[in-house]
Amino acid sequence: MTEGPNPNAADGTASLAAASSAAEAVALEAMTPPERLGWARKRFGSGFALTTSFGIQSSVLLHMLSTLQDSDNVPVIWVDTGYLPAETYRYADQLSERFNLKLHVAQSTLSPARMEALHGRLWETGEVEDLELYHQLRKVEPLEAAMAALDVTCWASGVRRGQTDHRKTMGWLEPMRGRLSLRPLLSWTPRDVFYYMQEHDLPQHPLFEQGYSTVGDWHSSAPDGAEQSGRQTRFGGLKQECGIHLPGVMGDGI
Repeated sequence: MTEGPNPNAADGTASLAAASSAAEAVALEAMTPPERLGWARKRFGSGFALTTSFGIQSSVLLHMLSTLQDSDNVPVIWVDTGYLPAETYRYADQLSERFNLKLHVAQSTLSPARMEALHGRLWETGEVEDLELYHQLRKVEPLEAAMAALDVTCWASGVRRGQTDHRKTMGWLEPMRGRLSLRPLLSWTPRDVFYYMQEHDLPQHPLFEQGYSTVGDWHSSAPDGAEQSGRQTRFGGLKQECGIHLPGVMGDGI
């Protein structure tokens, strides 16, 4: 299996541009989501990884990964902020065992207790800047460190265009902080997700039954309501994105 481009090499920028060319975008458009994963595994070899939040719809992409011939050799990176609901930790164990995941847990070097001692409970202030610092410390930096340690050149995630305004502008494969970001489920609707989970008898996140259509940290997630649903319920309504899927160098645009 051939290795993917090294974003740190002198020709890294050119390699990224070539890999996310218009021609490849057209090819990816015609593929099914599992085919996109298989293409990326072949194209980038050991430099390919998948990220998961073990959220409401995470079982879909993890199941698709499990259909690849050597799926147990593909790193699956999970950012554990230390503030996830108990239900998410149990769900993570359930899916990890079911799909025999090669799981890599990414965590901040700053413990929750130490962060709160130094910076306070950043999610409680109502200030966007504090929320951005929280996301940088607990999500973006740990993810980037994990991908650097694993020498990841392309990573796949389960983002979909219908989730946020920013995601409506996404393409199938685009440069993202020195690597390539693949979005196999980008065009899928909630209906597509529902029927796929039903067809393959995939377990729901425990909080789904309590009205959650998306779930992250316990303090920044809420069930759908009369006025807000989906990503609108996250981060107290201050933001829709945590920064992981935003472009720029580390920490920028979070």
